[in-house]
Amino acid sequence: MSQGHRSGLNAVSSALLAMSRQLEVRDVLKTIVASARELLDAEYAALGVPDDHGGFAQFVVDGVSEEQWRAIGPLPRQHGILASMLHRAEPERLADVREDPRFEGWPSAHPDMSDFLGLPIRSGDETLGALFLANKKCPKPQGGCGFTAEDEELLTILAQHAAIALTNARLYERSRELTIAEERSRLAHELHDAVSQKLFSLRLTAQAAAALVDRDPSRAKGELQQVAVLAAEAADELRSAVVELRPAALDEDGLVATLRTHTQVLDRAHSAEVTFESCAVRALPAAQEEAMLRVAQEALHNALRHSGAERVGVTLVRRGAGAVLRVTDDGGGFDPRRIRREGRHLGLVSMRDRAGGVGGRLTVESEPGKGTTIEMEVPGG
Repeated sequence: MSQGHRSGLNAVSSALLAMSRQLEVRDVLKTIVASARELLDAEYAALGVPDDHGGFAQFVVDGVSEEQWRAIGPLPRQHGILASMLHRAEPERLADVREDPRFEGWPSAHPDMSDFLGLPIRSGDETLGALFLANKKCPKPQGGCGFTAEDEELLTILAQHAAIALTNARLYERSRELTIAEERSRLAHELHDAVSQKLFSLRLTAQAAAALVDRDPSRAKGELQQVAVLAAEAADELRSAVVELRPAALDEDGLVATLRTHTQVLDRAHSAEVTFESCAVRALPAAQEEAMLRVAQEALHNALRHSGAERVGVTLVRRGAGAVLRVTDDGGGFDPRRIRREGRHLGLVSMRDRAGGVGGRLTVESEPGKGTTIEMEVPGG
């Protein structure tokens, strides 16, 4: 086997392994595009997933900066050369895409492209997407395409495995959606039963207090104290149930934007100053993002409701392929060992379980009178 073939096979193997590690459709798409661009040494790569309305449901690019992508504008529609890839079964190589009769131009901010290699990603008769590469990083033959027949063969192999990875990711997300729907139904029943019972008890206790207020004020006071306890328990039931529901904002906006919005709302709602900072954080696997959000919510709840803090800070920073979340307050603090012995965990057990469930770790630093810092680290994908 020649050195070139061995190198190509190693590159394909690395790309396939990278795809197999992902479960979420969004992560699989990004991995396919990045792997294809690196494998064939192209300047640009893109993958479009069609919708049912003449456009792309998703369009992922690699080699274009975020600033460039924002300047380019809305997602491309299915037209010209892009549309043809969704209706062809074979790859297509072009020496200069701009000279193809199907080329219909691009926005002014779009990078200039010349040689082109594209092919559909298919599963049986279904086209799952179209993969495009442009501007091979090599000397171009006179009037010819920089992409070779060997490149086309490698990309075809990659596309076949990309179809498997995308299909598996879709099945995983569908299974997850069904699980979430079942969980929401279960929570709805539990919420109705638990909170209804609490509210019924609260109403009876309030009625008893009203009947006793004139003839036995001391007993009425005791009943009113019980009302306060029952109301707090009902609020806790509501909070614990609602917290279990994955917010739509996390799927739509990602972890950084969701945390920023959440802290801004809390900053307006509480007297304490609540701030958020992030730095160079990449998108994480969905399960890790959800776990980080839940830990942040629990830590913020503790800081704002129990610590007496004047300032609460949330930071999210990149560490290797993963990220570190840190929630710090200047409140009263506590002795973690004493809290554990007395059975009052302030959600620490739940937070540790969430971190461990996604391969992460949670550390808690606190001391009476010196505030609290809760840190969660996840490995990334």
